[in-house]
Formats: sequence, structure tokens, C-alpha cells
Amino acid sequence: MELEKISDHQWEIERKEGMNVPARVFASEKILEDMKEDKTLQQVQNIAHLPGIYKYSMVMPDGHQGYGFPIGGVAALSTKNGAISPGGVGYDINCGLKLLKTNLDADQVREKAEQLANILFQKVPLGLGKGGVKEFSSQSEFEKVLEKGGEWAVENGYGVEEDIEYCEENGKMAEADSSRISSKAKQRGMKQLGSLGSGNHFLEVQHVNKVFDKETAEKFGLKEDQVVVLIHSGSRGLGHQVCSDYLRKIEKEHPEVQEKIPDRELSYAPAKSKLADDYYKAMCGAANFAWANRQLIAHRVRECFEKIFGKSWKDMDMYPLYDVAHNIAKKEKHNVEGDKKEFYVHRKGATRAFPAGREEVPESYRDIGQPVIIPGSMGTSSYIMKGGENSIDLTFGSTAHGAGRLMSRTKAKKTFHGKRVQNDLKHKNIIVKARSGGNIAEEAPGVYKDVDEVIKVSDDLGIAEKVARTIPLVNVKG
Repeated sequence: MELEKISDHQWEIERKEGMNVPARVFASEKILEDMKEDKTLQQVQNIAHLPGIYKYSMVMPDGHQGYGFPIGGVAALSTKNGAISPGGVGYDINCGLKLLKTNLDADQVREKAEQLANILFQKVPLGLGKGGVKEFSSQSEFEKVLEKGGEWAVENGYGVEEDIEYCEENGKMAEADSSRISSKAKQRGMKQLGSLGSGNHFLEVQHVNKVFDKETAEKFGLKEDQVVVLIHSGSRGLGHQVCSDYLRKIEKEHPEVQEKIPDRELSYAPAKSKLADDYYKAMCGAANFAWANRQLIAHRVRECFEKIFGKSWKDMDMYPLYDVAHNIAKKEKHNVEGDKKEFYVHRKGATRAFPAGREEVPESYRDIGQPVIIPGSMGTSSYIMKGGENSIDLTFGSTAHGAGRLMSRTKAKKTFHGKRVQNDLKHKNIIVKARSGGNIAEEAPGVYKDVDEVIKVSDDLGIAEKVARTIPLVNVKG
């Protein structure tokens, strides 16, 4: 596969037979070599076959092989003559990140790190299967979560107005329709609201160890040595079921689609079809569940901090910086030859990174840009960034969502020993708690790309700009 270097960190796969647009790869030379080790480049090329795609199919610098779309895949498909693809969203609809600030410093937390790790591990529901902060016996009551998202959480005492003010979409996609979600999906979600899940999901207590942009950091309420809490979770079994349900429906109702695409995992519902409308409204409901889910986890985290530090969460200033989604398709308007046109912007393992001036950004951040949260891995840095001034033109306002995997879970378990990883991190003053050593091995730092390199590409391109770097103190996994 030939790639043409367009500029530093930009590569293009030219348009070939069946492709409606070229493919654009955002990567350093080092990262590009990693992408060549799996099907990432083939998958971003495959995306270009989708109907109504505009400008380019894209992969962000954390890109690696996924289901249909690569992780890190971005595509804007017309809402008039394009399509919406469940594979372009993923099974964990609105997997995302919520960051809580505090007024604690690193030394205060280090003194009680073991206690804090233990209580978070005990009190925050983790792992596969059942169990949440809130469980429902009535499906009709649960449907209110799907319709209202974070708003439901605040109305029911699990948060305050700031929690949804500083949240993408204010924690609620208005077009959600719970009637488009199957009873089986609802049954899976009713027992899991306020749970972390397993795999790469985590709860991490961190501290800011470097500020790059003091003015923006001040506006974000961040300073060096400050403790923050990062929550990474999504829509759990409900989102997985929604994706599965609609992939089957597309195969049954639109068999002609399979003949038009190079990979059946790119199945799509044609824009303006009933199935496209059904999937979009179901996806919005699953996204709302995920925002409520992260908010209930945040509520439980606040309770744990209160118990350990002996004061109220408000006295510790445990208010949100922001909550971002990174597996979602959104109706967004972007300029096309001077006119604003609407697209389903698919971000699969990619973070929205809108610059200053966009009305979707909370008012208090609007003059500086949207906060962007990009985690590394256990034992490595994470970053807080802001939407870059080049993001709209280059990537439809998108950037990476994390470091990006280098190694499969199976290979990780063969390469790393969980207890050894845990002990190594403890020597670095990082406390890790997990259900099993296997879970730790799967997520060992060596499993991921160099997050500093991923961040450098985003920052150099101006699609997201560095504000602050954090490092972990406590990491809790399912």
C-alpha cells in the first residue's frame, strides 16, 4: 500500500477503485510503522468506500485495528445521501472519559493512597456482569435514563448542575428514543448503571505534574501538583446489545449493502432510511446511558473521597473539568465549499476536539476551546489538551482518544505477568487494584503506544494542543 507524505504527520492513500475519497493518516513515522503491523491502514482505506463520505476517511495517531473502522477512525457521512454505520461507532457506544478536579495535592493523597485504592475498589462496581450504583426493577423507570442521560442523574440526586454543564451535549442527546432499544438491551442495562466494566476501563487518581499552557490551565482550574480523578467507562452491556441488534437488522433489511463494501463489518443503514433513523435514536439512548453511568460512578467516587479525607466533596472542589465521548456518531454541520452541510460524524476511538468559538463548547470554555482528555496507560502520563485551531479543517474537529494498543490482549497475557507489573508500579508509587492479575497484564504499560508521541503529533498538527500532563497515583480496574 503506497502512502504519500503530504506534510509532517500527514499521509495520504490515494483514491482507488471503489473509494469515494482518499484516506488520510495522521501519524509520525514511528507511529506509522506500528500501524503497518496490523490492518489499520487497510481499514481506513475501506472506510472510503462508504456512501456520502466527505473529504477523507481518516485515522488518528493512536490508530490500530478495530471492528470495521480502525480504532481512531473518523468519517463524515452525509445525512442526506450517505449512511450511518454501527461499526463506525463500536460496541461500547459513548465509551468516554470524565475528569473530576480536586483541591487536594499529591502528598495528601499519597499518605492515604492504599486506603483510597481499597475503598474505591470496594465501593465502585467493577468488572463483567451485574451490579451498579443504581439498579432498576421497572423498565419504564429505567427508560427515563435512556431519554435524559446525565440530566436524570442530577434530578435523582447523583450530581449537580455543573456535572452536566461541563459535559459533551450537556450529557443528553435530545433525539434519543428508548422505544428503538430492544428489551434485551434494556434488561442488560438495568443492572449496570454506575459500573466501570472491565477491559481497558479504569478509574485513576492522578496529579498534575506539568503545565504547558498556564493561561488555559488557569481557566480550566488546573495547577501543578493538583490531584484529579479520571473515569473511563461507557454504555456497558446495553450499548453492546444495541450495536449487535442493529448489525443484524441491517444484514436482514439491507442485504444489498454487503455487495457495496469491502468488509461486512462496515455494514451501514442508508441515510433517510427508517433503519438509519432507528439506529441513530437507539445509539443516542445508549450514549445517554453512558453519560449517566459515568456520573453515577463520579457520585460514588465523591462519597469515597469524603470517607477517606473527612470532608465534603464540595469542600474538596470535586467538580468536573469535562466529560468527553470517544465512540459515537453525531449530526454536525461543517462547511462544504462555503455552505454548511450536515453529516453523521463517526468517531470510533477518537475524541471531539472543537476549537474556540464553537457553540457546542461550554460558554466558560468557548473563548479557549473544548477540553480534550487523552489517557495513557497504567504507569504512564495522561494529557489534558484543548481543541486545536486546525482541527475543524483537518479532522472535522477530532483527535486521538488514548495511547492506542500495540499488542493484543492474548499476547499481552503471554508477555506480561500481572503481579510483576503491579509490583513494578508500586515501586513507582502507583497503587493498582484489579480483579485479577490477568486484567493487569492485559493493560500493562508496554501494551500501548508511546502516549507522548501520540500527543506530539496532535499538538504539532494543531488538532489538539497541550495544556497539562498528569501521572497516576492510584489505578482501579475491573
